[in-house]
Amino acid sequence: MRLIRLGTEPSQVGADVRAALSTWGNGDAVLGGIALLGVRPPDCPRDLDAVIVLPRGVLVVVGVDLPDPAMRLEAPLNGQWKIDGWPLTRTDGALSPAAEALEASTAVARRIQDMRGEPLPVTTVVAVGPYVGQVVQATVDLNRGVRVLHPKPTTLLAAARELATSDRPCSAEHAAKLVAVLAPTGAPPSRQVLIAEGFSDAATDLASASTMLLPKIKAVPTTRKVLPYVGGVVGFILLIIALIASLSSGGTADSSASATPTSQPTTVVVDGRNFSPRGADRTDDCAAHAFGDVQAWLSGHMCMQLRRAQYETTVDGRKVGVAIAELSLPDATRASELNVIASTAGAGGITALVKEGKGWPGGPASFDRSAIRVSVKGAQLRITQVVWAEGEQNAADPKLAQIAEQALRLPAAQQ
Repeated sequence: MRLIRLGTEPSQVGADVRAALSTWGNGDAVLGGIALLGVRPPDCPRDLDAVIVLPRGVLVVVGVDLPDPAMRLEAPLNGQWKIDGWPLTRTDGALSPAAEALEASTAVARRIQDMRGEPLPVTTVVAVGPYVGQVVQATVDLNRGVRVLHPKPTTLLAAARELATSDRPCSAEHAAKLVAVLAPTGAPPSRQVLIAEGFSDAATDLASASTMLLPKIKAVPTTRKVLPYVGGVVGFILLIIALIASLSSGGTADSSASATPTSQPTTVVVDGRNFSPRGADRTDDCAAHAFGDVQAWLSGHMCMQLRRAQYETTVDGRKVGVAIAELSLPDATRASELNVIASTAGAGGITALVKEGKGWPGGPASFDRSAIRVSVKGAQLRITQVVWAEGEQNAADPKLAQIAEQALRLPAAQQ
């Protein structure tokens, strides 16, 4: 377990949480994982004592300071807490401190989902102190993935092993994204560190996934009984295909339609102007397709995804090429930081698909000296480049500048 301290713990018992985690040591000999201490993920309603990212789950640890040590704590999620038989009273009138912990866990899970992080189970640990000898929880509360405990090394370890139950271990790449999504500052640990903490190699993930998704098929002892069923299924499929083809052609035989079996991407219209798709791609390695200061920034910061797309349109009878790059960052703060760099003249940018050999007939040879527009919306940064397909280029051309503004509304994904 590697500890990353991002701030002070919001509760006194948080120090006990940190001490318990530190006894496990670095590496995966005990458990593995990354513990973010004193962290407040974006959109979370409160500071958290810890968020523990494990290879098979995420634990949200919320500290609750009791007024005195207790021999026995009754801790229902939706009922009155009692310390040695006496009701726990709070100035805000709340009966159960667990409600705040569940709210924080829900916010963390929503954050991971919204940022398209690895869908690991998100569970809750309510750490109580200064000392509790015994905690009583209802079975239904335990089944909801909530543990109330005094954070000793053994109790916290047992809870982590019970709650982190994903079927497939998280890869080092996905773990880095989770840390970037949950931590508002700093950079995630290196890939080597994450692998040392028990997160799997991506190549291993692919191998295990293919084994799980492709079950073995038992050999059929005889074919005499199977063939009629196979023939019936094939005949049914052919009938459906014929029906779809008939409906799509309007009931008429069109030789030109049958000559083009694959459908073409749909033309996109922005402000009455037609934009024809000319290819797109998607990658998680944003820095590999950037240059200049933009590449330098991306090399040191987490980027969730890069989508690139190309379009063609016509202005006054002349063909125009459009290149779009859309970067998904962990949060709006980092998107704004990159926006400042990408908006600076000569600071670099994102390599167009054309430069990587993915041009199209009649399209531009490059996007050098293009009209450029950069915009940011939330955690997404978009860069558009526009050039004439042929002839001299002028980055200040007002016609190209208008297309660049319109291109900010084009989709970065094509079908």
